[in-house]
Amino acid sequence: MSQPVAPVRHVLIEGNKSYHNISEDLSSPTEKAPSREWIIAFSIAAAFLGLYVFAVIWTIWKGIGTWNLNRTVNWGWDITNFVWWIGIGHAGTLISAILLLFRQRWRTGVNRAAEAMTIFAVICAGQFPLIHMGRLWLSFFIFPFPNTRGPLWPNFNSPLLWDVFAISTYFSVSLLFWYTGLVPDLATVRDRATGLRRKMYEIFSFGWTGSAKHWQRWESLSLVLAGISTPLVLSVHTIVSFDFATSIIPGWHTTIFPPYFVAGAIFSGFAMVQTLMVLTRKVLKLEDYITINHIESMNKVIVLTGTIVGVAYLTELFIAWYSGYIYEQFAFYNRVFGIYWWAYFGMMFCNVVSPQLFWSRTIRRSVWWTFFLSIVVNIGMWFERFVIIATTLARDYIPSSWSYYSPSWVEISLFSGSIGLFFFLYLLFTRLAPVVAIAEIKSILKVAGDQFIGPNARGAHQHAISGAKKVKKEENED
Repeated sequence: MSQPVAPVRHVLIEGNKSYHNISEDLSSPTEKAPSREWIIAFSIAAAFLGLYVFAVIWTIWKGIGTWNLNRTVNWGWDITNFVWWIGIGHAGTLISAILLLFRQRWRTGVNRAAEAMTIFAVICAGQFPLIHMGRLWLSFFIFPFPNTRGPLWPNFNSPLLWDVFAISTYFSVSLLFWYTGLVPDLATVRDRATGLRRKMYEIFSFGWTGSAKHWQRWESLSLVLAGISTPLVLSVHTIVSFDFATSIIPGWHTTIFPPYFVAGAIFSGFAMVQTLMVLTRKVLKLEDYITINHIESMNKVIVLTGTIVGVAYLTELFIAWYSGYIYEQFAFYNRVFGIYWWAYFGMMFCNVVSPQLFWSRTIRRSVWWTFFLSIVVNIGMWFERFVIIATTLARDYIPSSWSYYSPSWVEISLFSGSIGLFFFLYLLFTRLAPVVAIAEIKSILKVAGDQFIGPNARGAHQHAISGAKKVKKEENED
């Protein structure tokens, strides 16, 4: 008996796939020799990772003085990069958790890579505060444990300590959620493997057999973790925004920061997912599973969140003017017309103007436009973090201490190297596990495959679609 199918439903799996085809296509990147494109990308990422390791060792050996921080701007690229990476890590949990709870089928093509992106982005982010400590070996003081060597205790009134709890919780839940989804697919790869490789996948798949009880527990655990993850999407970047909002510095001390930071984090996270999806579908030949419909759905979210961010920018300017507080007004005047004007207008163009191009259906469904604009958005979100930090600190209450901050080669190396670390981990992941969820793709095949729905559908589903079109035509004639 066929399922009722709406004629307007989007095709999410192309190529007339069978269950066997899905297993073959999605498991093969972990089984075959890497392609030339993968080797080139991995080599570039490894080179930047080497640069990152060198910059970290140089910083710890020589000290924070190797950075161009000064008495006025004591937060620079380091904290800018930290907030930027945390923002990128948001979209994975959003796609996985919230869209799972709402049973959105288009998530199945992109959720696995987005979850992996969350894990790797948080790893990149978490290293920047540790490096910024200078004395990295004393990092244990940030944890709340009884100190028997003196009266020094963690300050629970500090949002920097709140960051430790929020990010570690977010990372732990996201890691569990990501790995839970991987277990059935690791078992699929295990059953296709031999020798030592089979034994390794046997260990990591936890003896999964695919029994009804296993699927029942898997589904229950996924829903519980999704329910826990959903408020974490809102809480983590809210607490990161408290690093600024709980201060008394004009330009930071504002209540709009929490929702503004959350919207910006989702905005930048979805843009990074788009970058990864376009590269992944090309390098691993996954165009049948990461379709134009997936790309278009995510571009719609980028338009929405980009518009929210734009409203937040204008609200900040309005409230600064409306408050009548001269120091707040000067902070925002300095952002727009001060020494960092180029960063402010770059932020406005990249984050507010460029996403509006996605109102065009042609651009929204274009792979090359999507790839280009996703990079533009992430550049703009980096500018946003830099504008918030540098412009606010460079002009304080005392004109004699005003200064201009520009990064040193060490800071530039740390940032570019962290991007290398991110792609190094992601490319390794594509070789060790299916980058698209095999089990979840199979679960939607008969309601999202092009042989069941769409203009080329066959069989009973096609009769249902034809009947629906006939009814619609008759209604239009009436």
